[in-house]
Amino acid sequence: MKIDLTATTAAKINKALVQGRRAIGTPAVGMVLTLVIVTDEENAYDALKAAADASREHPSRTLVVIRRVSRTLRDRTSSRLDAEVRVGAEAGTGETVVLRLYGEVCDHAQSVVLPLLLPDAPVVVWWPVNGPLDPAKDPLGALAQRRVTDTYACEEPVRELAARAAAYTPGDTDLAWTRITPWRSMLAAALDQVTCEVRSVEVEGEEYNPSCELLAMWLADRLEVPVKRSLSAGPGLTAVRLDTSCGPIKLDRADGRLATLSIQGQPERAVALKRRETAELIAEELRRLDPDDTYASALRFGVDRLNGDAESAPADQVPLAVATPEEDAAKAPAQRAAAKTARKSPSRKAAAK
Repeated sequence: MKIDLTATTAAKINKALVQGRRAIGTPAVGMVLTLVIVTDEENAYDALKAAADASREHPSRTLVVIRRVSRTLRDRTSSRLDAEVRVGAEAGTGETVVLRLYGEVCDHAQSVVLPLLLPDAPVVVWWPVNGPLDPAKDPLGALAQRRVTDTYACEEPVRELAARAAAYTPGDTDLAWTRITPWRSMLAAALDQVTCEVRSVEVEGEEYNPSCELLAMWLADRLEVPVKRSLSAGPGLTAVRLDTSCGPIKLDRADGRLATLSIQGQPERAVALKRRETAELIAEELRRLDPDDTYASALRFGVDRLNGDAESAPADQVPLAVATPEEDAAKAPAQRAAAKTARKSPSRKAAAK
């Protein structure tokens, strides 16, 4: 069921939500959180679809905030709020309100969203694209216990990671970090099977891929060994190689779906390691609303090393070693060229899912 409201208010939207629930026969509210999606018109459909799929696991009230660009002087000086209320099958297992803001009200989106939040329920804010440099200080981000960004959608992901580290506040997270959860689990399980010392690590993946950078940062932070970042044609993260005192350990995923785990002295094993959809990533983030200290530690450690900030870091931590362009060109010139082409491709954003 859809209810369209033009030049409306938060009170009228709340009234429409109650009417919609009564019309479909579900007057009770059984939602566990409020998910606020801040996006533009172009990316609103994909974000809404991902949120609706995630709502099967986490029934929630989804508020989509879209700031519309005013084209005339009259539109820029006047304020208007249009809303589209969706309940029932149109909104998954929760309910959805699409808010389109015009004029001066664009600068005060938090005043529109605040009356629509579920009472006594956690709030999560998600920026699918164009996330703020400091999510916690953003007016909408200040309303939330959890703030989700995606550096993969940025023009310069590695520089964006540095900005995330500088402005990190407990509750911040990024989908680039969520994408490597299966890799971190698989590598931790592989190291649990052997009793040996890790001497160095190599992380291979696409150029300018923030998930590859974060995995390298996490390994350097946890293992305190040199980590080399090498390039491949992708898709995404393709391999992790650990040099240990018991022999090499390798996790290789060339096709983005099936990976091969190789441990010295053991038979090779095929493991499922497919690239996940955005709905799965959001569902994972909504399972925990407490601060992710592991993400914060890896982010700060790795960015300090990439920036060469050795003086501000403890002396016993090992710097993150990144492969130089000359080394990559000598090792795999064709792969490096393919990685650059893949980054500029329009399908890059869709592949991130």
